[in-house]
Amino acid sequence: MSLVLDPAAQDLLFREAHTANTFTDEPVTEEQVQAIYDLVKYGPTAFNQTPLRIVLVRSAEARERLVAHMAEGNQAKTATAPLVAILAADNEFHEELPTLFPAFPQAKDLFFAERPARESAAGLNAALQAAYFIIGVRAAGLAAGPMTGFDAAGVQKEFLDGDHTPLMVVNIGKPGEGASYPRSPRLAYEDVITTV
Repeated sequence: MSLVLDPAAQDLLFREAHTANTFTDEPVTEEQVQAIYDLVKYGPTAFNQTPLRIVLVRSAEARERLVAHMAEGNQAKTATAPLVAILAADNEFHEELPTLFPAFPQAKDLFFAERPARESAAGLNAALQAAYFIIGVRAAGLAAGPMTGFDAAGVQKEFLDGDHTPLMVVNIGKPGEGASYPRSPRLAYEDVITTV
């Protein structure tokens, strides 16, 4: 085998993991979320950017406000998931670059002085971090149900501000009865990989 990672861990993170649509009522603790973040914060990004911002929706009042902005097919599962997280990109991430990337502190002004450049970088790197977050949820023995079916402008207005762009909403918890669809096909190696 060419992979160093234990096959059971490979299964947990990838082969046996599924997007969950239903969950048990077992709560997701603050300690679990802290452990997830403390693991996935080490995932690589350009210039060590850390634009991902996570809003944990725990209160019933906040959950109700979020559900109102979800697409119809996502409302019930968002209403009943043990924990829901709004993942967003901070378009002012560059302010932290002198601390986060001390090897090249001038990157903040050299590359990210203009808002369009920041938004582009924040979107890409926060999406990378969102993927790491989903893998971290799986590493905690939980399931994630990431969704982009929501009113982004409404979620931004309700939970964020003009400097933060919502990327996805993620339901989190232990998978419930009939939580996922059968595994969908994946492209083969030769359909994806080209050597030049």
